[in-house]
Amino acid sequence: MKPILVFQTDFTYKEGAVSSMYGVVKSVDRELEIMDGTHELPQYDTWSASYRLYQSLPFWPEGTIYVSVVDPGVGTSRRACVAKTKDGHYVVSPDNGSLTHIKRFIGIEAVREIDETVNRLRGKGTEEVAIFHGRDLFGYTAARLASGIIDFEGVGPEYPVEEIVEHPILKPVISEGKAEGIFEINDPNFGNLWTNIPLKDFQNAGFSYGDMVHTVVRHEGTPVFEQDVLFHKSFGFAEKGAPMIYNNELVKVAMAVSQGSFSDKYQLSYGPEWTVTFTKA
Repeated sequence: MKPILVFQTDFTYKEGAVSSMYGVVKSVDRELEIMDGTHELPQYDTWSASYRLYQSLPFWPEGTIYVSVVDPGVGTSRRACVAKTKDGHYVVSPDNGSLTHIKRFIGIEAVREIDETVNRLRGKGTEEVAIFHGRDLFGYTAARLASGIIDFEGVGPEYPVEEIVEHPILKPVISEGKAEGIFEINDPNFGNLWTNIPLKDFQNAGFSYGDMVHTVVRHEGTPVFEQDVLFHKSFGFAEKGAPMIYNNELVKVAMAVSQGSFSDKYQLSYGPEWTVTFTKA
């Protein structure tokens, strides 16, 4: 079977960009299956692109080709590439930090720069276009790879995995009765905020389901939230409207409001400037 193509972008569906990409894929090979990851990534946010790859890529079949296009440097000297992961997936993406999490937590076996002299859409009036590599380069190359027109070596020249551009990833600080980290991403639909603290580390610090945990959130060092909060395995254990700590889908500690929005209710967000400290209540 031919590989599935999965797309994530910051394009939204407000105009024809996504449709154009998919048209290019079907023009290469009508049999190719196209699926959506998301097209609602925050504009220009290569950190979110990286995190959402890490969140979803492992759940796709081996051989899946994931096209990730958040590309504020489109048309410049930043590399366009295809990365082969150690678990057998391919990611077609600008090399601009979007590969950070899969390199760190899944592993990248090899990476190749896309050879535009071979793997670029031609003949449709696109030759002078420098601002739509999602259509003319990434989508086109992904389709050629999925259809078998080219193999991985046919993408272009290999370069060292060590040269992949990465965002810094901050590590939590764990001690007896205390865990410190950051909110590293959000769940935008429900307003939950996910920390960088693995559940295992949190439990090793002495926290258990059912505990009340003293929680302090700081923004650039200034406390903006301080409460004793229930820690439990799912939302239904907290009263409606109450904040809680839970174990999210990536087995990391996160915060929510039961049937509400934690980020909206308390005006909180994510990033390295948003730190959180948990201690025994």
